[in-house]
Amino acid sequence: MSARTRILVPSGVLGLGFDSEALARAVALKPDVICIDGGSTDSGPYSLGTSTSKYSRAVCVREWRQLMQARAQLDVPLIIGSSGTCGSDDMVDWMLEITREIAAETARDDAAQTLKLALLYCEQDRHVLQEKLVQRRIQALEPELPLDHAILESCTHIVALAGAEHIQAALDTGADIIIAGRTTDTAVVSALPLARGCHPGACWHAAKIAECGALCSTHPTSGVIVVDIDDTGFTIYPTADQARCTPHSVSAHMLYENTDPFILYEPGGHLDVRHARHEALDDTRVRVTGSRWVPTSPYTVKLEGARLGGYQTTLLALLRNARYVKNARAWVTRLQDHLHREINASLSLAPNAYLLDFRLIGDNATLGDLETRADIGHEIGVLLIITAESQALADEIGKLVNPFLLHYPLTDDEPLPTFAFPYSPAQTSRGALYEFCLNHILELDEPMDAVRLQQVTL
Repeated sequence: MSARTRILVPSGVLGLGFDSEALARAVALKPDVICIDGGSTDSGPYSLGTSTSKYSRAVCVREWRQLMQARAQLDVPLIIGSSGTCGSDDMVDWMLEITREIAAETARDDAAQTLKLALLYCEQDRHVLQEKLVQRRIQALEPELPLDHAILESCTHIVALAGAEHIQAALDTGADIIIAGRTTDTAVVSALPLARGCHPGACWHAAKIAECGALCSTHPTSGVIVVDIDDTGFTIYPTADQARCTPHSVSAHMLYENTDPFILYEPGGHLDVRHARHEALDDTRVRVTGSRWVPTSPYTVKLEGARLGGYQTTLLALLRNARYVKNARAWVTRLQDHLHREINASLSLAPNAYLLDFRLIGDNATLGDLETRADIGHEIGVLLIITAESQALADEIGKLVNPFLLHYPLTDDEPLPTFAFPYSPAQTSRGALYEFCLNHILELDEPMDAVRLQQVTL
């Protein structure tokens, strides 16, 4: 029989916050490992495109310090995946720098011990990927995006999503702290229990439910969750006051960021939870059994890539006249046609040389053409996002648009209206726009072919 593996997940992501008292209660339960995610693609491609973190460095330092202290108290591994939001090599080094700073503070204490770190780098060499493309070892996922050599070359950063095998290789070094580049959300949680022989289906299912911390509980902002995995299933529970896990809150989390509520694809296989059973053990704990892991071959990792998609300028106007609020869509359509003519006349640009993206805040800003609700309020915000090949051109178009966004009538035979700009100048240079351009998997001969493992001692 395998040993039970107790895993502490302090939060859904480093930088989001967690309940310090709940963390202390979880540490008192003596978990075997502390796991936390460092990022996501939730906020779009900018972080990967620029190789920067979405989260405040100061907040990450504060939270990482607490987790390093908890790790030292327990003498267990501390693992972070998808470091610095995007998991680029730069962001692994960013987390290493933060760890050095905190370790240096601790080193002032004569009792401080040496820290062993394992760094997992997941960025991909474009030249290697070019060869893999020729060998047809890169395959598209749904929705299928085109891929050729020029697209690979245009990427500013490309990462492969590491799996449990990669985290296990880092654990095998005996590291106190593992700082990983881009990983699947489940990799950091599933790695140790899988290595210790716990039920594979339970390991992967538990990892999926726990990876967002207390999001699977009735008090999601508390952050802290604990999961016990054994040879038949797993038990999951929060440690914050008034937080509970219920069969509903736990089972529902399979829907989170997943196109299929029963199947979850990972490097080396997929999780099948169609026959999983959720049982409330008490007011806070849920027991799950019946999950199944299905290995597949060849071993594949998902690729994520981002590239420059242009430069943007934004303008925001506010409509409060009841007639214009009611007819905002018609007004925008008329205005857009007029602007295309003005831009062509003044800048000699065809409409395919730039993009005018109007978002009506209070009407259809979120869903655009997919909006089904017809009710609107007493005012409408008109957000215009201009995209062009350079910031100078986007700004120039913004200046041309500016007076028309302030004064433009709904019909030709009426006085000019005056709308409101909430700030001056009305336009803002947003800078570079990045776009995802890879949604593919890479076939590997060996799992470690996609990553580089480095050891550091502090």
